[in-house]
Amino acid sequence: MFTGIIEELGTVESLDLLDGDSARLTIRGPKVTEDADHGDSIAVNGCCLTVVEYGGGTFTADVMRETLQRTSLGGLQKGSPVNLERAVAAHERLGGHIVQGHVDGTGTIAGRTPGEHWEDVRIATSPEILKYVAEKGSIAIDGVSLTVTDVDDASGTFGVSLIPTTLELTVLGGNKVGDTVNLEVDVIAKYVERLLAAGNVKDNILKDDIVKDNGGVR
Repeated sequence: MFTGIIEELGTVESLDLLDGDSARLTIRGPKVTEDADHGDSIAVNGCCLTVVEYGGGTFTADVMRETLQRTSLGGLQKGSPVNLERAVAAHERLGGHIVQGHVDGTGTIAGRTPGEHWEDVRIATSPEILKYVAEKGSIAIDGVSLTVTDVDDASGTFGVSLIPTTLELTVLGGNKVGDTVNLEVDVIAKYVERLLAAGNVKDNILKDDIVKDNGGVR
């Protein structure tokens, strides 16, 4: 599990395709590798990857076909900057929100509007992802935990605001209109949808519990 608070901007050393359906990705990240071990999880632009080799300030991970198809990792090149975050330890603060590193899909930067103290960014994405996005809710964009400022179903977009620290310390500061970003919606929204879709009986039980928890009688 991750928090969406980026620890380090890493740099892609190499991305080698293997047998056409997977790849081996090597990234330089001195901070996230200072205590690395085989099997550790590191989020790369929001994608949870497993360390298979490490040393000299770099780590290597295998990227499966599903990840290449669902995320933007397949488009990385030598020298590309990437957001890096180690899996959260039990004693650490959960500074952002619960991020699994399981990217749901991608979006496209549809617009950027600089402000005096922050920058407003609009992201276009598919209806399948947008239905889980809520105003004032959380979303991970390239692994960065952000608060949604608004959702426009008509245009298929949502907005976020980037503070100077985010612009400076993550890849989002350098992204341009038209660039692809990885999106992971709040896992709680997916669990709620799953519960409500389970059937009328379970749906009614859930509604009864909500009513009772709020002091009502049904």
